[in-house]
Amino acid sequence: MLTRFTLALSILLLASCATTSTTTVQPPAAEPAAADDFVTQSSSVETVDEHLFVPGPAEPQLSEAPVWVQDNVWSGLIDRFELEGCADHNVNLSWAKWYASKHEYMERIYNRARPWIYFIAAELEKRGLPGEIALLPIVESAFDPFAYSRGQALGTWQFIAETGQRYGLAQNWWYDGRRDVWASTHAALDYLTYMNIMFDSDWLLALAGYNSGEGRVRREIKRNRAKGQETNFWNLRLPRETRDYVPKLLGLSCLFRYPEQFDFEIPQTPNRPVIAALDIGYQSDLVLISQLSEVPIDQLYTLNPGFNRWATAPNGPHWVVLPLDGARRLEARLKNLNPETLMKWDQVLVEPGDSLSKLAARHHVPIDVIMTTNNLDGDMIRAGQKLRLPRDNQLMIDPYYAAAATELARLQSGLIAADRLTHRVRAGESLSVIAKRYRVSVNDLQRWNDISDPRTLQMGANIVVFHSPAAPKSSIPTSGTVRHTVQSGDSLWSIARKYKVRVNDLMIWNRLGNSAIIQPGQSIKIIL
Repeated sequence: MLTRFTLALSILLLASCATTSTTTVQPPAAEPAAADDFVTQSSSVETVDEHLFVPGPAEPQLSEAPVWVQDNVWSGLIDRFELEGCADHNVNLSWAKWYASKHEYMERIYNRARPWIYFIAAELEKRGLPGEIALLPIVESAFDPFAYSRGQALGTWQFIAETGQRYGLAQNWWYDGRRDVWASTHAALDYLTYMNIMFDSDWLLALAGYNSGEGRVRREIKRNRAKGQETNFWNLRLPRETRDYVPKLLGLSCLFRYPEQFDFEIPQTPNRPVIAALDIGYQSDLVLISQLSEVPIDQLYTLNPGFNRWATAPNGPHWVVLPLDGARRLEARLKNLNPETLMKWDQVLVEPGDSLSKLAARHHVPIDVIMTTNNLDGDMIRAGQKLRLPRDNQLMIDPYYAAAATELARLQSGLIAADRLTHRVRAGESLSVIAKRYRVSVNDLQRWNDISDPRTLQMGANIVVFHSPAAPKSSIPTSGTVRHTVQSGDSLWSIARKYKVRVNDLMIWNRLGNSAIIQPGQSIKIIL
């Protein structure tokens, strides 16, 4: 029998987003970066059983559903607003008008927010935090868990590697907690709570610290105090990004608090959960989880963007987020299943002359993963020794498993640690023109930007492009180890696309950290 499984209440709210009316305004100097749509499929709304309301995998205290008069989560959040976004500063009002005028942009954000907004609202209620904090991912990432900034910040809440690790977000070959919306939400609210205490309950300073670092804000406060100057947010000498960052959130607060003044409609999302996080307790193959729960692999991937590979990480987290009915099916089936069947392995025989580095290169698996999988204390192995490596190729005999595994690999390889750029559509440009310029397909542009009809493309629109300079197929080897000389304009992402490998693998093979910057002329090792 398996140990007791816990279902932690999460959030997938299925209502359609309300449309917003468009007004013509001049945008402020800085404009939020566009991001590709990230729409979650969903099942029908179901009544939630009481036994599902138990602590989750991150072991938060039990939080009851917010008790609001409104049936709409967003309206309940507005009731918890504490910041006066429309007061005193015209820049806040300018941002309110800017967001109100961006009908399609905001609608895409509501689509991305729909799986998570109830969960975020419930956490804010439990912690006693202002409702405006739920709007922060709009400013940070447009609610895109794959958003990747020039400063190497990643995820819905935009954590850099160091801060993510500081707040418990693991980052390894298997998993990146910064993209895990469930985990990163807890981390972000912990971080914001910490800074609010640090800055004596001044939320504007706490938000500034979240964006630019608490150390910088503390230094500027000390500097102003030494000069006898005001130490509030508006009087500190902070980076331009931070000076825009706080007014963006205050502008959203103003917009949501007084929508009628901006000809704006509050989005409608029912105040009830229809998705759960199931802590399995063991490393598990995601395709097998998809099959057992009867949740399509693309939907499972959408709800679990933190996983880099085909399985959860050996040392956790071991939870998966699923639609509520899928979580129930999985929970029921796991009760009669040996947990060891949830993860499949290859078994290899160590041959004379083999080393961990040779095995890692041959099987495209990092050395530390081989060591962890086989409980090796050192790098010494001997001929005749049997080692297990991730992925059992026998599973590929099952055509349904093979199709799902291929789809999962395609989805993961397309978005992990992606360098993305934004193209502003010029007069006379079409998707085919843009696709040709960046050497990508029209279908990719449509998928990345959720464009169903290319004829709707408008001048001035922002189009997200994953840039991949093309190379003649004959110039790329199909096996072995090669060296790529970095050219001007190259990125790890474009090199990975060129050689059809993963960005994470390039970083491992070349011992590159999350903040590493490649330079023209640098030699990059690639194992094919």
